Amino acid sequence: MSQTHDDFAVEPVPGLPERPPEGEQILWQGRPNWWALTRESLNLYWVMGYFVLLFAWRFITLLDQVTLQTAFAASFPFVILGLIVSALLLIIGYVQARATMYTITNRRVAMRVGAALTVTLNLPFTRIARADLDLRRDGTGTIALDLQGKTPVSYLVCWPHVRPWHIKNTQPALRCIPDAKRIAGILAEAAEARISQPQIARSPGTAATAPGLAAE
Repeated sequence: MSQTHDDFAVEPVPGLPERPPEGEQILWQGRPNWWALTRESLNLYWVMGYFVLLFAWRFITLLDQVTLQTAFAASFPFVILGLIVSALLLIIGYVQARATMYTITNRRVAMRVGAALTVTLNLPFTRIARADLDLRRDGTGTIALDLQGKTPVSYLVCWPHVRPWHIKNTQPALRCIPDAKRIAGILAEAAEARISQPQIARSPGTAATAPGLAAE
């Protein structure tokens, strides 16, 4: 697994820092659904509900002191503020989604994430212990990748492209992707084929050794 960042580099393949080596094939590429990403990672509905609650609380507490019109006018700024904050969250969610590219190949999962600070995660299948699918009714879903051993993945740097609330053991995640069930199937088949495929490790100047795990 590696993390790379170069503001001035031009991607030879969208979402990848370099062209795939010989024998590696891209099976799927995609981005998060921006609306689902905003709704889930930025808690859009909770934020909107918070400002509605503020409006209702202010309105009710003023009713026994002033007229209905005055109470409404004094409470309405909370609605305006809520709309402004919600609009900002929508913009952030859209920008985050557009700056993201997820890639599944027959050897790894690559995640180009980050709008301000761009980070590319390369996750070989041999480093992925398991993948969990959180599927929504609209077909979008999140595939969280539980990595083997300790990894240098930063929760804050990779957010929101991580499994929520798994801070100590950060799990990179393909967040809010459309048609998530089908993508999970592609990932499962590719990972199973890669892990079960015999690998031959070679030492410099020697013949092939017995099958084993080859370095990615």
